[in-house]
Amino acid sequence: MKLLKKGAEGDIFLTRYENVLAILKTRKKKQYRNQILDNKIRKSRTVRESTILSEVKKFGVRTPLVYQVNHNDCTILMQHIKGNVVRDLTGNKLISACKGIGKITGTLHKNGIMHGDLTTSNFILSNGKIYTIDFGLSQRTTRIEDHAVDLRLFKEILNSAHVSMMKSLWSSFLKGYRSAIGYNRYNQILNHVSVIEGRGRYAQVV
Repeated sequence: MKLLKKGAEGDIFLTRYENVLAILKTRKKKQYRNQILDNKIRKSRTVRESTILSEVKKFGVRTPLVYQVNHNDCTILMQHIKGNVVRDLTGNKLISACKGIGKITGTLHKNGIMHGDLTTSNFILSNGKIYTIDFGLSQRTTRIEDHAVDLRLFKEILNSAHVSMMKSLWSSFLKGYRSAIGYNRYNQILNHVSVIEGRGRYAQVV
């Protein structure tokens, strides 16, 4: 196994399953938490993530196949998606990918799913199609506030990781998002993004 990424919530390893490359996600124990509570939280998040990974396929959102879920070890073994992380794309490819991400996000929100970690690092372009990964912070919610938080995070990421193209990327994302979520809901959520930005703990991204 090869460690690919260390995260706050879990580690990602490249491994093999039935002689093909696979990804193993492990949720780490939190020493500062009560052990019983920690086990409960890690198990519930593992179950939720693996379930949502499979569930969103019904809506047409592409995600890795889930091979195995170990509730005791809090691990998910899943398909390895070979392709380019959207974060590493440039130019028109990046603009087009952001429109696709917007459409995916709108589809998730329309069906009551908040991704929770909406960044260009969590989308992979593979054979012309975009796959969504890392649903570790996802939740089922139809609240405008929650969906606006998803958008606000993505906007913030664009402003930090892709600042030179931020405006065109955000515009492209919103076009895709509006096409999936519908005009009325789009306006409600986008207005709430402005509300969030107006709160003291956020600096407005322009």
